[in-house]
Amino acid sequence: MKQTLSFVAGLALMAHAAHADTPVLQVYAPDYFASEWGPGPGIEQGFEAQCNCDLQFITGDVLPRILLEGERTEADVVIGLNTDVTARARASGLFAPHGQDVSGLTMPIDWTDDVFLPFNYGYTAFIYDNTKMETPPASFEALLDMPDDVKIVLQDPRSSISGLALLLWVKAIYGDNASDAWERLAPKVLTVTQGWSESYGMFTDGEADMVLSYTTSPAYHIIAEDDMTKSAAIFEEGHYLFVELAAKLKTTDQPELASAFMDYVLSEEFQKAIPTANWSYPSKLDAALLPEKFDLLGVPGKAIFHPEDEAEALRKPALDEWLTAFSK
Repeated sequence: MKQTLSFVAGLALMAHAAHADTPVLQVYAPDYFASEWGPGPGIEQGFEAQCNCDLQFITGDVLPRILLEGERTEADVVIGLNTDVTARARASGLFAPHGQDVSGLTMPIDWTDDVFLPFNYGYTAFIYDNTKMETPPASFEALLDMPDDVKIVLQDPRSSISGLALLLWVKAIYGDNASDAWERLAPKVLTVTQGWSESYGMFTDGEADMVLSYTTSPAYHIIAEDDMTKSAAIFEEGHYLFVELAAKLKTTDQPELASAFMDYVLSEEFQKAIPTANWSYPSKLDAALLPEKFDLLGVPGKAIFHPEDEAEALRKPALDEWLTAFSK
């Protein structure tokens, strides 16, 4: 009996030692990314099958945490930044070049950034129920001209990346007249929620006629629910392009693993997980490899995009205009 107990104890010690020798890659990610319905679990499983490592997602508000921790951060990689905040991220000096060849990306804009690596993109849009709204607005002007009894749900640009994208979309279309656009939109806004999930839930519960989201949002309903009733209103002025990014930290103590993860981001395996887990367009995947029903989605004829310096310069004045309109 003692020999048996000694043998079992020895196995436990060996297992513990083996686990202790397994390198850990810490990836800071938004909650949605690492959730059970997001792409994180599949990506974790896929990468760990290749790396002989332990990939750990640490979830939360990525950029504020990184900026607070500074060079003390234990993050090796971050994922889920976007082009509207990269100016602040770059100014921190915390990030290293990604080392990837981006010439084969399949995005609607050219990408030359050697620090922030795109993993998916989408277009900001207003989603509506096509069984209840027979004639959706075909332009931003038409949206502003809709009757005030049409109720729209938005997200707060101070706490939501999609809300901030709307500010920059309006600013790109209306420029110095953005304040007037907000004044015209405000009477139609039922409420402004802190985040996307709350507002989208209000829309799907029938509390609002339209909700700020993305042109790919109907893909979830079409593919996962076999529901064809949700559509994106496609505007002739174009739609704001929203790009999500990964980056590795200069301070990582796992530089080879961090680089391997950046390689994995642009792999076909990673990219094929994006359409039906993050419900977005992958940054590097031939259109023929997208899920079949993605061809049912409305596609904007024009992508509106602010380079990071422009986005950062516009953020505060655009927010001031928004706050003025919605504080009345």
